[in-house]
Amino acid sequence: MSSRSTARSTLLRYRIRLQRLFHFSESHSMLLWAAVVGFLGALATVLFRECIYGLQSLLTGHSGSFVAMAKSLPWWMRLMLPAAGGLLAGAILVLAKRVPSSATSDYMEAVAIGDGNIPVRQSLLRSLSSLATVVSGGSIGREGPMVQLAALAASLVGRFTHFSPARLRLLVACGAAAGITSAYNAPIAGAFFVTEIVLGAIVMESFGPVVVASVVANITMRELPGYHPAYEMPPFPPVAGIEILWFVLLGIMAGVAAPQFLRLLAFSKKLFTRTALPLPPRLALGGLLVGLISIWLPEVWGNGYSVVNSLLHTPWLWWSVLLMLVFKVLATAITTGSGAVGGIFTPTLFVGAAIGYLFGQLLHIVLPDLTSAPFAYAMVGMGAFLAAATSAPLMAILMIFEMTLSYQVVLPLMLSCVVAYFVARSINGASMYDITIKRNRDAQERVRLRGIHMSELIRPADTVLPLTAPFAEISGMFLKYPVKYIYIVDQRNRYCGVVALQDITSCLLEKSETQEKVAADFVRREFLHVVTPEMSLGDALQSFLDHQGERLPVVRSHEDPELLGAVYKTSLLDAYFRLDRSKELHA
Repeated sequence: MSSRSTARSTLLRYRIRLQRLFHFSESHSMLLWAAVVGFLGALATVLFRECIYGLQSLLTGHSGSFVAMAKSLPWWMRLMLPAAGGLLAGAILVLAKRVPSSATSDYMEAVAIGDGNIPVRQSLLRSLSSLATVVSGGSIGREGPMVQLAALAASLVGRFTHFSPARLRLLVACGAAAGITSAYNAPIAGAFFVTEIVLGAIVMESFGPVVVASVVANITMRELPGYHPAYEMPPFPPVAGIEILWFVLLGIMAGVAAPQFLRLLAFSKKLFTRTALPLPPRLALGGLLVGLISIWLPEVWGNGYSVVNSLLHTPWLWWSVLLMLVFKVLATAITTGSGAVGGIFTPTLFVGAAIGYLFGQLLHIVLPDLTSAPFAYAMVGMGAFLAAATSAPLMAILMIFEMTLSYQVVLPLMLSCVVAYFVARSINGASMYDITIKRNRDAQERVRLRGIHMSELIRPADTVLPLTAPFAEISGMFLKYPVKYIYIVDQRNRYCGVVALQDITSCLLEKSETQEKVAADFVRREFLHVVTPEMSLGDALQSFLDHQGERLPVVRSHEDPELLGAVYKTSLLDAYFRLDRSKELHA
């Protein structure tokens, strides 16, 4: 036996012993991988942030606040820099579209309806395009590409370790949670964002790893140099009595305003699409319009962090806030409508803060002795508007609470967020992330129309060996893939049975002679739980119930047992429940 084969057998023996010693299950290992992904997600966000600071310093000699950077530039640079950045961002997007890829670069789609596979080159090019837009003063959030890069890192880890599609999707969700946590210093809200919006349900099997990734990302960010919270929240004043009603009214206002904000973003996209301009000149036009606004109002540059922090700590005149609100919304609509890559999560928080501040100022003028300072309404307004825009009130409540760390804010915040959510849903049910909901419904409809057969769920069977495979090759495959069974085929690729990890384990632990053994010596020919392409979902589900395993081999037919691939229990259950849900939607 070669030294390489001996090493494989030794590694497999040690892995088996460790699993038995520590009673490691798949769930336990998922928590460990989530921690790794949390660490890498934090590093990815820091890398993107440092790239922004470095390019800012290179272009203008300033780094940090985009508003301060804009104010330091002459008017002609405020006009031209966003246009030049848009032109470059558009050119990079053209390159990204030319990169062939069978997977989606959208991490939400990769988790919700994909297999967790995020293309590397396409994602990096889109992040580079976003970097060009952000650095040049585009009115868009930098957190979108940060989360995308964190999710990409998770996808690469899962692919390197040969995760199954279900586990890979969960690992990508952990990466997204790590990115959100790193960007906003809100690990609980980051975890709930992913489970509430991306995964769509809070189940402990998925929520546990997501929480671990968020916590590790937050710890990593705090230990790295240059860490500081995105928003510096002042102490929230005590609220009691009739003032609670004003926060309910603020929730109603946010619930009414959020759908209009989303409609404006959609309308802007339609307008830019109608120009029929190629991407580079279209993004350059968007940058030029933003630059034109910034000549008189440099505060429209960036994602709005510095302006929100100023609203929370310094008094503003009402007309200044109103002017800032109108033109910042316009600049954001122009930037996103032109096709720039980035997030609108942070601009949404800005809009909520400005609406809350204006409402608080009005109340303070009318009822100065019965209302808190305007900044308190700005803080609650951020959460209420976010809840209405995302249709995720629980995430919004937790995010503002984590930012303030004040129990005083909980009662008015909960009321405002819940009221805003129901008001927005009653108007049109729109959400910033409706694209994910729509894709889910489209997928459910496609499954229903294709019929209830297994052919659409077949995946390649990576763990396949011939009857003549030597023991070293069997050991190597068990080391490479975390499976309990390897499928065995004859020379004509006909399914013959399986080799079980349990049998290989016994052979290793008993120190039996393995040099001359091949797969045929271990094959379990009685293992005949198989699936055929024409089998119904219900029959296949019954096979899984009888088998109690994670996957089953797919053969052409019982008469012609050619191995076509494998079907996973998670994919089967997803299709089954999507079909059931689709029938309810169309009833």
